[in-house]
Amino acid sequence: MRGAVFGSGRSPAVRRGVVAALATASLVLSAACSAGGEEGSSGTGAASPTAASPGSGSPSPDRSADLPPAKGSAKVVSTLTEELKSPWGLTALPGGDLLVASRDEGTIHRIDGENGKQTLLGSVPGVSPAGEGGLLGLAVSSTFAADGWVYAYFTTTSDNRIVRMSYDEKRPAGQQLGAPDTILRGIPKGNIHNGGRIAFGPDKMLYAGTGEIGDTGLAQDKESLAGKILRMTPDGEPVHGNPEADSVVYSYGHRNVQGLAWDAQKRLWAAEFGQNTWDELNLIEPGGNYGWPEVEGREGEDGFIDPVAQWKTSEASPSGIAYAEGSIWMAGLRGERLWRIPLSGDRAKEPLADPQAFLEGKHGRLRTVVSAGGDRLWLVTSNTDGRGEPKPGDDRILLVEVE
Repeated sequence: MRGAVFGSGRSPAVRRGVVAALATASLVLSAACSAGGEEGSSGTGAASPTAASPGSGSPSPDRSADLPPAKGSAKVVSTLTEELKSPWGLTALPGGDLLVASRDEGTIHRIDGENGKQTLLGSVPGVSPAGEGGLLGLAVSSTFAADGWVYAYFTTTSDNRIVRMSYDEKRPAGQQLGAPDTILRGIPKGNIHNGGRIAFGPDKMLYAGTGEIGDTGLAQDKESLAGKILRMTPDGEPVHGNPEADSVVYSYGHRNVQGLAWDAQKRLWAAEFGQNTWDELNLIEPGGNYGWPEVEGREGEDGFIDPVAQWKTSEASPSGIAYAEGSIWMAGLRGERLWRIPLSGDRAKEPLADPQAFLEGKHGRLRTVVSAGGDRLWLVTSNTDGRGEPKPGDDRILLVEVE
């Protein structure tokens, strides 16, 4: 097992020491949760989403794909499966089947991509669900056909961590997962703001979004893994080219990152919860400071990177994001809608047009969205997580056709 890797330029002993449990009851009670900033946060004021004006930063890459239309569409064409319990992470297997994680049950199921049949892979040892914590993000390795690794981000009694497990579908149902190999431990845990999204990027490195667990100062502390986007090798080590050579921290100043996706130009996008005012979609730059808790939303302050788009918290509370048909698609929890943000190619700092909402209120809370290839998305509802209003059949995986 490997130790956690910490921020910039301090002693290796500090950087690589295992983080003690930081989320005490007093931190949670004094956290931004009380200000309405968790999943299902309250928000007031204008409901319209706003896009950021062009800003400074690294030069934008040349446009590599046709621009999407200013206005798009999204319609549910089928329900793949239902009766899921607190689904959170979703990832696609080679061949089109899916793996889905149950946050509160601590289990992983395989979903047949054609008929929706559910097969239990097994339970993940060590998962300790509470509040917003539990079994969260899933990913399969970039070389899954050769190594069979399934990666998971989850909450234990002492921390959040990332593990990988071998998957052998030839074993009996319920016994198909090998013992977890911890690749990164010591991510602070709390009752709220545990982050949890993991994904392999075009560079075949593993990225993870974390939250500041309600202890807002951790987001600006490079010694902490909380309130960050992390980038690591498949073994959990810092990647050559990270902002700090001995750290997995890739960007900081985040409140609670739960959405990660790359566009056709291989740029990384991330969605995160605001507190009372603005939820955000950010274009991620290595070493970038995204402002929390000093700023929320677009404020134009020196030293902080403004979001490309922002929403009132009542309109979004964003979780998963995916890229398809030239746009970022963002699932909303409290907002109960799917947002489309058309990208503008060479104008990296602003969308092509105003974000557009679909499916508003039709399927309840929306947790995770994953590309199904071409003009289709997999969309996971989140009504059995303790904050929704479950209907018969919840929760579901929906197939959505988009433009």
